[in-house]
Amino acid sequence: MTSASSFQMLRGAVIIFTGLLSVAFLGRKLEWNQWLGIFITIAGLVIVGLADLLSGPSSGKNLSDVITGDLLIIMAQVIVSIQMVLEEKYVYKHNVHPLRAVGTEGLFGFVILTLLLIPFYYIPAGSFSSSDRGVLEDSLDAFCQMGNQPLIILALLGNISSIAFFNFAGISVTKEISATTRMVLDSLRTVVIWIVSLALGWESFHALQILGFVILLLGTALYNGLHKPLMCRRCQPDSEETRGLLQGQQTPINSDS
Repeated sequence: MTSASSFQMLRGAVIIFTGLLSVAFLGRKLEWNQWLGIFITIAGLVIVGLADLLSGPSSGKNLSDVITGDLLIIMAQVIVSIQMVLEEKYVYKHNVHPLRAVGTEGLFGFVILTLLLIPFYYIPAGSFSSSDRGVLEDSLDAFCQMGNQPLIILALLGNISSIAFFNFAGISVTKEISATTRMVLDSLRTVVIWIVSLALGWESFHALQILGFVILLLGTALYNGLHKPLMCRRCQPDSEETRGLLQGQQTPINSDS
């Protein structure tokens, strides 16, 4: 319904929901730069959504499909942010090893999604479906495709390995630093996906996407406090001079001048 780059950019909304849920469930207090980062991120999301609306007709996509796709992405980020906050809460509380957390999540996810494939095989999806039967998921057809084209199996194995390493690395960052830092680092892959999509001709270039992406990066940087090292460097000479005055090491002022 939308482009790959827009999908990645709109995933930046997870910063907003992760921050708000951290206040509600982890008892955190957001600083002024975090609130400012949230509002800047919202502005970036609006610009990215506007770019989708303007480039939708030129890319052959229906305007209603683009809007629906963008809204679904935003709604999905609420679920992702809940997962991030719960992971941080239990990883810290019970000192869970990242590999154990990933394995437990993978086991529950495998069981739940396997059971959901049964009703998905019969639920009609209309235009949302890409299968000939018009259902949410045609798992039997998927196995037939893998049997006819073994290259699909290789792609699936690569995808499984990639996601496993991604989840392990993500939970490790969550345990050692925070869930918000994990989301900030995750947003950096948007540049790679956007460049690849343009190079392969999957989407057309739109200048508003650059503006939206820059604003999103600015919002996430402010939220994560990346401006503080720059401010500290700027204030470092003053702080050293003040420290010298307090310790009596500063050269006294000439009374004749």
